[in-house]
Amino acid sequence: MARRIRRTTGPLDARAQAILRAVIEEYVQTAIPVGSQALVERYGLTVSSATVRNIFAELEAAGFLTQPHTSAGRVPTDAGYRYYVESIMEATPLPPVEQLMIRHQFGQVEYASEHWFRLAATTLASVTREAGLATPAKPQAARVRRIDLVAIQDRLLSIILVLREGTLKQSLLALPGPVEGDLLALVAQRLNARLEGATAAEIEARLDRFAGSEPDAVLARRVGERIAATMREFDATKIEELFSDGLLNVMEAPEFAESEKLRRVFAALENRVYLGDLLNRVAGAGRIQVFIGRENTPPEMRECSLVLAPYGRPGRAVGIVGVLGPTRMSYPHAIGTVRFVSGLMNELVDHLYA
Repeated sequence: MARRIRRTTGPLDARAQAILRAVIEEYVQTAIPVGSQALVERYGLTVSSATVRNIFAELEAAGFLTQPHTSAGRVPTDAGYRYYVESIMEATPLPPVEQLMIRHQFGQVEYASEHWFRLAATTLASVTREAGLATPAKPQAARVRRIDLVAIQDRLLSIILVLREGTLKQSLLALPGPVEGDLLALVAQRLNARLEGATAAEIEARLDRFAGSEPDAVLARRVGERIAATMREFDATKIEELFSDGLLNVMEAPEFAESEKLRRVFAALENRVYLGDLLNRVAGAGRIQVFIGRENTPPEMRECSLVLAPYGRPGRAVGIVGVLGPTRMSYPHAIGTVRFVSGLMNELVDHLYA
């Protein structure tokens, strides 16, 4: 189970921490087991190779490093990465110029649209060189923002429903006969006037406002019933969609040279039950969460790490953004980037509820 990011002194002294940090940062860069001599030369350590090997042995006994082969160097374990994240590393904030560029990109996106989530995933992928992930801010009870009605055929009506958080839902309604455009415009106007901001339960309570046998009242009731049903179905789903980008970034990692392995990872992420559980855990913590290797529940994700953060308004609408990559990822950079993007998404959701 992932733990929150915190600072601890832990069981290691300063020298052992420095060695562990050097091993992890070297391995993240090269994906090659790290030897003692290489560490001394590249990191300017003030100790001998023999001393480094002794510390390697201590770190291995503590479960923080492992040796793939007897003649090879060391690589970090999941526990080693966890200790590094909680006790050694510092998150790397994005440079101000990069923050300004990202803000400008979001400023060009249509207000309250799914483009926010696509852009969040793309931004995270391009900045971290991992796979970016984003889910829409999901309310406990969705509310209507706008309703549009379009005749597809003489006897078929398209109901286009835009929810307050920007989600667009479309459904079809069979009609007993042709409907004039003026009637559709009138019904849409009445529905928007009386249902804007309403939840599914509130819509059902307001349907009696469309009483009568006139064509506009009959059609308004039928459309209202369909909208309420659509919204109840939407409310029942914890996470409806996962936006992702940067698959090729992860495929470039030697850990995922086999495309089938990565396919299984993303198949696991498409599991709505698993995603819903992640959302609950991250939103419940209210802060960035890091899931490293075997801390991930699906067996397919035991070689991956997730850095996730919640955004939105707890109790009203909450989503998650983050990155997925091999356990051999740059955690300081990933955490700093996810923190910035989640803060930006918070600002966007705040605009919806202002």
